[in-house]
Amino acid sequence: MRTIPQTMHAARLTRHGGPEALELAQVPTPAPGHGEVLVRVCAAALNNTDLWTREGSYGLAGDPRAKAGWRGRVDFPRIQGADIAGTVADVGDGADPALLDTRVLVDPALYDSTGPHAHPVGLLGSERDGGYAEYVVAAAERVHPVQGSRLTDEELATLPTAYGTALGMIERGGVQAGETVLVTGASGGVGLALVQLAHARGARVLALTSAGKETAVREAGADETIVRGGDLWADVQGLAPEGLDAVLDVVAGALIEQGLPHLGEGGRWVVAGALGGYPASFDIRRLYLHNKALIGSSMHTPAHFSLLAGIARQGRVAPVVAAVFGLGDVHQAQAELASRSHVGKIVLTPDAR
Repeated sequence: MRTIPQTMHAARLTRHGGPEALELAQVPTPAPGHGEVLVRVCAAALNNTDLWTREGSYGLAGDPRAKAGWRGRVDFPRIQGADIAGTVADVGDGADPALLDTRVLVDPALYDSTGPHAHPVGLLGSERDGGYAEYVVAAAERVHPVQGSRLTDEELATLPTAYGTALGMIERGGVQAGETVLVTGASGGVGLALVQLAHARGARVLALTSAGKETAVREAGADETIVRGGDLWADVQGLAPEGLDAVLDVVAGALIEQGLPHLGEGGRWVVAGALGGYPASFDIRRLYLHNKALIGSSMHTPAHFSLLAGIARQGRVAPVVAAVFGLGDVHQAQAELASRSHVGKIVLTPDAR
């Protein structure tokens, strides 16, 4: 008889605010519903969206300064954490019993339809409870077996949001072998994933990063590094005189206006973040007269995540784990994430401290 504890340790968000809005608590262990599984969390990675959801930094349509989560109002209390690697501990009605005890990587996206190209409209840890806990419930069709992967649980946990977002950007941007791409924010979670995945695809990667992080970014696969704070576009002009084939951007802001002229004919600018600010302006004629494309990319599709799960099973990437914290040290972990002093991903393991 399989025994699931009635309660579990969790870190849950009680409201928008500072670190004090995130509390450690003993809460009921969730039960899987129809078509769902219960996953015992082995590792859960942190993302910038954890900070921004806690702070309420996403705004609302028509009210960009409103306190809100990734897709709107957050239903508190909410257990944070989108990125989960674990083992299936229980299955609900309609879920395959063969999944029991299977090591899995969880697709954290909630989609608008059931097709392979569905759009994400919600996220574990935001619209549903996530992995800052000992157990989490997920749809059975969103857990991907990774039994044979050589990656550790901590390494697997780095993949869903960062690598899923990166792979979505690369796929939507149509990046091909032999093309020259610029990756902004290259030392962050998504940025480092972009460098690795674009390099693995055979692209020539120019990486914009902070001083002191160049070596780690080059080790991830960057062909050239450009240190933030210098004359970025002069450097780009020297390295790609005929223009960039694509920019994979998590910074946005003024970079878009400054950088669009440096896209070559038919170039693609793919945006999946706004670390540099969300207002942007540019001459629209420079877009259509040169067949350029400005593409918004929010996470991944189910098809993209299936590709990512295959990459995980085959161990074709080497995720960088910057630090591992116990669940009881979640506030310290989020502070480390906010400092941006690390390279790679920060991961929680669900100890009971």
